[in-house]
Amino acid sequence: MENPTINDSQLIYPVQRQMLAQFLRHSPLSPLYWHWWLIIAILWLVTRLPLSWQLLIGRQIGYCLYLLASRRRHIATVNINLCFPELSETDRKKLVKESFLVLGEGLLELLSAWWMPTARFNIKWQVTGEEYLLDAIQKGKGIILLSAHFTALEIGGRYLTMRFPKQIHAIYRRHQNPVLEYVTRHSREKHAEKAIHRDAVREMLRSLKANKILWLATDQNFGHKNSVFADFFGIPTATNTVVSRLAGFSNSAIIPFFTQRLPNQQGYKIIYLPPLDNFPSGDYLTDTNRLNKLIENQIREAPAQYLWTHRRFKDRPAGEKSFYET
Repeated sequence: MENPTINDSQLIYPVQRQMLAQFLRHSPLSPLYWHWWLIIAILWLVTRLPLSWQLLIGRQIGYCLYLLASRRRHIATVNINLCFPELSETDRKKLVKESFLVLGEGLLELLSAWWMPTARFNIKWQVTGEEYLLDAIQKGKGIILLSAHFTALEIGGRYLTMRFPKQIHAIYRRHQNPVLEYVTRHSREKHAEKAIHRDAVREMLRSLKANKILWLATDQNFGHKNSVFADFFGIPTATNTVVSRLAGFSNSAIIPFFTQRLPNQQGYKIIYLPPLDNFPSGDYLTDTNRLNKLIENQIREAPAQYLWTHRRFKDRPAGEKSFYET
């Protein structure tokens, strides 16, 4: 019996189909994502407006999200009820609504931080404690600039990259959407020297060895991996231990850094706190409790400006039910 012959098309076409499928799924140029480029083009045009106009538009976007994004509204309501039981129900509802309006402002601020030309970036900054960072730079051991997910986070990052050009290495979360991944990384690296994925610990250590400023926020739920359950507003909360691990390997300074939006469009407050002493302590739970308390204190100063739509309490200790079940 003769062996069947296989022509070239039988070998090539499956490979071509596989390559096409990969392109359609993973390339930012795929027709599947052209509508995303249209949205981004419209948003880019919005960032040509004065920032005060952008913030007004942002609040309207936030109000629409408050009305339409019922799942995120539920998450924010659960989080705020858990963290502020001392407030009345009426005050907690007001805080939920205001947090969405501020979230809309933060979206437009993020885009301005990425795309607004420096010549038009005439923002008023109220800066406290920057001497802590300047002193740490002189010591030459690298700096971990510890932030949290306030809605003005990105505008604070733009301040850093203007103030310390070619020194900021920013940690970010990779997006499944290839357009958002490309835009996020490209926009970050347009101002920061490097954007590093949050799981690339070795690359972070290389940055610290080169005496760079590693800017990161670890106050989101990353799951059980490399996390411990530390107190956050009195609630055991899965908290990543990466700051302790990086500090232990690098002997770098850890300087808390936060950005607050001032009322009535008066600008932004840039807050540096003193470097953490006796850190790491050798105990992950002690360290994460300390970091969470720092962040909690900042949230209490401007509670509406925190990102409450994230499921911060998603992972629970064994045997505990989810807070977010409806």
